[in-house]
Amino acid sequence: MIDSILQYDKQLLLSLNGSHSLFADGLMLTLTDAKTWIPMYVALLYLVIKNNNSMTKILAIIAGAALCVLFTGTLDDLFVKPVVARWRPTHDPEIGYMVDVVDGYRGGRYGFFSAHAANTFSIALFFVLLVRSRWLSVALVLWSLINCWTRIYLGVHYPIDIAVGLLWGAFVAVLVYVLFNVVTRSTNGHNNYISTQYTSTGYVVTDTDVVVSVFVFTLMYALVRASIII
Repeated sequence: MIDSILQYDKQLLLSLNGSHSLFADGLMLTLTDAKTWIPMYVALLYLVIKNNNSMTKILAIIAGAALCVLFTGTLDDLFVKPVVARWRPTHDPEIGYMVDVVDGYRGGRYGFFSAHAANTFSIALFFVLLVRSRWLSVALVLWSLINCWTRIYLGVHYPIDIAVGLLWGAFVAVLVYVLFNVVTRSTNGHNNYISTQYTSTGYVVTDTDVVVSVFVFTLMYALVRASIII
């Protein structure tokens, strides 16, 4: 049963991995690079600082985001990947020669589970729960899914690696958000905002639009950069 699932996982990876497009290759390499998304991280920090008057709450949110990273990517890289020791597709002795490797990018030796998937979805869901903005939620989930897609396209993760990463990221995000509420409610209380200018948790809608705009412009930058690389 498990062997059949793993074989199907490999077949699915091979059907989704790579393409014959230099443009797509360049786009995926750009989108999978954490440095590409620095402007969005800065925009999220701006959103947090601008909409919270208490330094305690600002630091709690930053700590929450840091915990999301710590319990997803760091835990995965230091413990899960070495223990499970599942080859990345690009290093898998069984199918490695069939994987379309882009610009020599192969990643580390082991790939279960995907730290990219866990990291991005954990951060995304944490801010979705925190801010409660429809369009920001859409942008953040898309950001995570785009990162997941790049990992499969580049052949550095199997679909199961991605799926487990997403599930673990969601679990961590909810856990951190609950912890954040326990810490901040005792000092700051909880307000519900009823206004078209604010989200239900008190974030100014135009400030959330800034993050969404940065996300869109980052995608545009990636498209332009991929075109130039060709």
